[in-house]
Amino acid sequence: MSVTVKFFAGLREQIGIEEIRTSNVPTTVRDAWQQVTDRPRPANVLAAVNHEYVGFEHHLTDGDEVAFFPPVTGG
Repeated sequence: MSVTVKFFAGLREQIGIEEIRTSNVPTTVRDAWQQVTDRPRPANVLAAVNHEYVGFEHHLTDGDEVAFFPPVTGG
């Protein structure tokens, strides 16, 4: 059983992780952040599970892909 966790854009540089697979499936998206990094989560970070936006209390299941990224702005 595993979950893949990905970090994008500035988060990838700040944390130093692009992608990591954890064999200990976290319960929620919040738990996934805490399991793979020792840094506090910035307030404006967005999360997606399997390419759909979710909240940080979203429950995870085996095989999920969790992505963290900063908000996108355009001009």
